[in-house]
Amino acid sequence: MKILFFTCGLGPGGKERRLMELMKELKNHPEIEFELVLMSTDIHYKEVLDLDIKIHYLIRNTKKDLTAFYKFYKICKSFNPDIVHCWDSMTAVYSAFTCKLLRIKLINGMITDAQKPGSLFSSNKIRSIITFPLSDIIVSNSQAGVYAYAAPRLKSRVIFNGFNFNRTLNLIPQEQVRNDLNITTRFVVGMVASFSVYKDYKTYYESAQILLDRGHDITFLAIGNETDSFQSRSLIKDEFIRDFRLLGKMSGIESLINVMDVCVLATYTEGISNSIMEYMAMAKPVVATDGGGTKELVIQNETGFLVQPSTPLEIGNCVEQLLNNQALRHKMGMSGQKRIHEVFSIESMIHNFMNLYFSLVKKR
Repeated sequence: MKILFFTCGLGPGGKERRLMELMKELKNHPEIEFELVLMSTDIHYKEVLDLDIKIHYLIRNTKKDLTAFYKFYKICKSFNPDIVHCWDSMTAVYSAFTCKLLRIKLINGMITDAQKPGSLFSSNKIRSIITFPLSDIIVSNSQAGVYAYAAPRLKSRVIFNGFNFNRTLNLIPQEQVRNDLNITTRFVVGMVASFSVYKDYKTYYESAQILLDRGHDITFLAIGNETDSFQSRSLIKDEFIRDFRLLGKMSGIESLINVMDVCVLATYTEGISNSIMEYMAMAKPVVATDGGGTKELVIQNETGFLVQPSTPLEIGNCVEQLLNNQALRHKMGMSGQKRIHEVFSIESMIHNFMNLYFSLVKKR
């Protein structure tokens, strides 16, 4: 079986990590040959270079570079894959017409969030309208995503993200991480997400400052692309800035999460959050914005608390409740870790993708 993976890039996001974990596991299956097409040379997950696979770089000269269609067509003609598996809406557009022309099975994996139903004029929504009819299978990482994009039910499959517990091995000791970050407070609370229009850092920072105003002894971490930017810093009052660590893009996320007592994700739209999976896999209680696929991952009052969007006081109160109750933190953390083992393991994700690939090849 030959599979051609196609994605815009291998930056530090959750979707990219999911693809990276999948490719690493597929290297253990000699019956599957695969190559990778990237539309960017910026690679965060450098381990892809150790996979000994062919990587094609399809770089556009402009945003409307129509030659990219022909370049992708040539790659498909050369490799002759049984399946093209694209991972975002832009690569879905480039894949759809080529696959139809060459009679290659197309797995459209563009659904990684859960935009509100009715978001008709977003670029992703428009691309879904164009590409869904030309796709053989549409893969979402959440049920909420299938609903939000109105994906055809007979074509749609939900394959949850999978966490590889090997990532929890060889952690940097907590005391060393604390020393490196100059943390002397009793508690650490953190949020792992890029500083972008899709993540609600304003609410997270407001909830943090509510707790600091109440006199709690907490250091707050913000980890992700642009969290160390001026825009991010401007949301924090000068009197509280010493209580924050705005770390920007970081590697070794697991060791940083390991020092946190409570983990937060404030957001506007979400599929299945890799950050929340990492929190739960590290046995940390979660306080997260309800909506999208998050409720498929977090069980209310069992593995964490789900709160309404843009409610800093509610987030602050939930974090405070957890910090005041060590037994509850431990109970929720262990329940979350158990849920990742049982439902969101890397083994389950690989098994589901393998079944999908083989079923499509049989049809072809």
